[in-house]
Amino acid sequence: MPMKVDDFLNIAIESAMLAGDFIISKLGKLSISDISQKQISDFVTKVDTESEKIIINTIRKKYPSHAFYTEESIKDRNSNSYRWIIDPLDGTTNYIHQYPVFSISIALEYKGKIILGVIYDPMRKEIFTAIKGKGSFLNGEKINVSKINNLKYSLITTGFPFRNKQFIEYYLKLFKNIFLEVSDIRRAGSAAIDLAYIACGRCDGFFEIGLSPWDIAAGSIIIKEAGGVITGFGGGNDFLFYGNIIAGNPYIHKELLKETKKIFTGIIDK
Repeated sequence: MPMKVDDFLNIAIESAMLAGDFIISKLGKLSISDISQKQISDFVTKVDTESEKIIINTIRKKYPSHAFYTEESIKDRNSNSYRWIIDPLDGTTNYIHQYPVFSISIALEYKGKIILGVIYDPMRKEIFTAIKGKGSFLNGEKINVSKINNLKYSLITTGFPFRNKQFIEYYLKLFKNIFLEVSDIRRAGSAAIDLAYIACGRCDGFFEIGLSPWDIAAGSIIIKEAGGVITGFGGGNDFLFYGNIIAGNPYIHKELLKETKKIFTGIIDK
């Protein structure tokens, strides 16, 4: 573990909060010309790109040699040292519609391993943080995953596969099977917030396909440091690359993994 990890966390928090202030200042002020479509159902706004610039510039002032892997602009690959993985506005569609569920997600990778994560919800002024081996926190208070150990009492979160609509029939079958076994299911529209809520026990499990590294990286370490489990659909650890994830407290993760394997084995095994 690098010695300056606390300093790295501080700059991640600073950059997330600066970007969050900017995002809130522009809420409800977008025009049609400020919005473009990357692909079907996948939008980007000027706020996304400006938020990303704020985060990158804040980090670069302190750490000019670090690499970046970001949603909108920089895709530095195969970094052997430090690489920041950034989603400057997770929940863009929500933001466009002024639906108040969106977040900023920042993780730091060192030699291929995630060593810290920050997820900031600027609407609620909630900042979730984790450093590898030091636990997870919400606004400075330690958090842990829930202790729910029965699916029928669990609250599950998910996201629809809007980038992978070819899998919708399999996904809906999985959704139905899980829905019939659990207390309820939520679909908030920001995977980073879903993962943060797993870490602090507000919900008990999560599944989604077709996510990107910037959606998952910060949440993955925050969940692990809070005592939770996160894997791919086949139970492996390559979920950052493949983007298909199951997360939860240890018991609920195990049960969701069983259900997922029933539907997706041979279809999505990663």
